[in-house]
Amino acid sequence: MSQTQIIPEKSNLSDSDSVFLKTLRGEAVDRTPVWLMRQAGRYMPEYRRIRKEANDFIKMCENPQLACDITMLPIKQFDLDAAIIFSDILLIGQAMGADLSFVPGKGPIFEPVRTRAQVDALLGVEAAEKLGFVGDAIGRTVAELGNTPLIGFCGSPWTVATYMVEGGSSKQFDVIKQMAWSAPETLHVLLEKLAQASLVYLKSQVQAGASALMIFDTWGGILPFHAFEEFSMGYMQKIIAGLKSDPATQNTPVIVFSKGANTVLPALSKIGADALSVDWSVNLGWARQFVPQEIILQGNLDPTLLLGSPEQLRAGIQAVLESYGPKPGHIFNLGHGILPQTDPEQVKRLVAWVREISQTIKNS
Repeated sequence: MSQTQIIPEKSNLSDSDSVFLKTLRGEAVDRTPVWLMRQAGRYMPEYRRIRKEANDFIKMCENPQLACDITMLPIKQFDLDAAIIFSDILLIGQAMGADLSFVPGKGPIFEPVRTRAQVDALLGVEAAEKLGFVGDAIGRTVAELGNTPLIGFCGSPWTVATYMVEGGSSKQFDVIKQMAWSAPETLHVLLEKLAQASLVYLKSQVQAGASALMIFDTWGGILPFHAFEEFSMGYMQKIIAGLKSDPATQNTPVIVFSKGANTVLPALSKIGADALSVDWSVNLGWARQFVPQEIILQGNLDPTLLLGSPEQLRAGIQAVLESYGPKPGHIFNLGHGILPQTDPEQVKRLVAWVREISQTIKNS
């Protein structure tokens, strides 16, 4: 499905007003910027009403105005420092030709892609052309955001492949791991197609107005290190190299989030990303020791703290900010996506407290 994109007059923010972009450029700021993974989602009553009326998650993503409206919900309510376009990392798999559906109570379901013939039948770079509705949504959203930057994104080839090969979510990931060990050639063909399509897809998001990009490697941490390098990290590096070698995207910051891969931060810091997002299981001060100062760190509040008392939440925010300290180079976020049962009032508190506490720490 392709639609005419709405390209804003100013497709990339470069103004000095964005504390988020200044931080990504390594500049000093008077407070820590804050945005949240899955900030436009099921914890918001407004989103749940839209989802109930639409009754089809994929159609919600394919409707540019609806995607724009959903993206804007948390920005209007919480005044976050960045928006992230409402979409899904698995749409690229559908565009390649794999049958995808979202089943209530089960999540995403793919018709499994497991044989070389099935992989060969999938589209490669041409798949990105079927995702024009995302660019259209980005254009509409940027036109509404003003000076708030918009983040575009994709899933890592490995992470998207896990869903395509397993047929959906998994606890053991035994099917794709078996493919990695017994039919690596087939898996590499799939990953290469995903990498090529994702590169073109991300470039189109920048053209439409995205000011930063994020690669979600949700399942990179399930691999042993030698396999992580081969099947996950290497393909993210290819995507980033493609972005950095293109004059149209070389100055667009790229954030990588590889959940559960904190022990390989030194290796991840060499793949060309401008920022690394880390989960809640590590201290940011510890992470900073293994990541060069010029690479920004993002994170890393445990999202379950939003389910606790306001006092517990404030203490958790304070701990994260103090673990990083007053130096530049930190974007506040969760260590994973916001949980559906979160009270929106807690999000309001989080944003206010991040700004208050970080300003105090930076001025101390």
